[in-house]
Amino acid sequence: MNQQQRQDAIVELVRHQGYASIEQLTEHFTVTPQTIRRDLNTLSAEGLIRRVHGGAGLESSTVNTAYSTRKTLNLEAKQGIAALLARHIPNHASLFINIGTSNEIIAEALLDHQGLEIITNNLNVAAILQHKDDFNVIIAGGEVRSRDGGIIGEATIDFINQFKVDYGIIGISGIDDDGSLLEFDYQEVRVAQAIIRNSRQVLLAADHSKFHRNPVVRQGNITQIDALFTDRAPPDNVARLIELHGIELHIA
Repeated sequence: MNQQQRQDAIVELVRHQGYASIEQLTEHFTVTPQTIRRDLNTLSAEGLIRRVHGGAGLESSTVNTAYSTRKTLNLEAKQGIAALLARHIPNHASLFINIGTSNEIIAEALLDHQGLEIITNNLNVAAILQHKDDFNVIIAGGEVRSRDGGIIGEATIDFINQFKVDYGIIGISGIDDDGSLLEFDYQEVRVAQAIIRNSRQVLLAADHSKFHRNPVVRQGNITQIDALFTDRAPPDNVARLIELHGIELHIA
């Protein structure tokens, strides 16, 4: 078992049990405590587990990681995903871009395009795209979340429902084994659902860490999307759903 396989197995074990001690992991994988500590530190830095005294536990299912931390988590993976997704967006297309640090990186990757029309409920995305003279950037109305510049609420949903666009680019906080797309904020979920309804094609950007998180609010199911852009092969259960429903899988 190589390092990547061991770390993936650690995540699955912690997810199954809710907590695993360094002693248990050392015995289970027949490696030194120092090796396990390094693994746990790496997995914690990637947001896959929560490092606690003497071992590791699950991340909270009710509170998301701070925005400032998420900005740097798995940055290289997100940049690769963004570049790959941007290549699938033609010039002069219309698109939604919703809340999320991955989507902000995607916005940067779209700056070489021409003639895009973007409707967004993300102030950071709007700020990135506003400098392009040939882009038409439309900001949804609603309540601005101070922690990340996301715009949510009934007014946001009403606004989104006025459009029908070529592509809906969405992020997600977690993908469960049954394909459920999961988030932390009920209001954010309702806006994302409106984006899915009003997009001809739905493109989901999710790095590998999202396959091991369990936020509490159900946004929908992976079967509702047209393409998944990620950086590693999905878990077997999710991969079967992707194949069964003819979803395009793009791995950066």
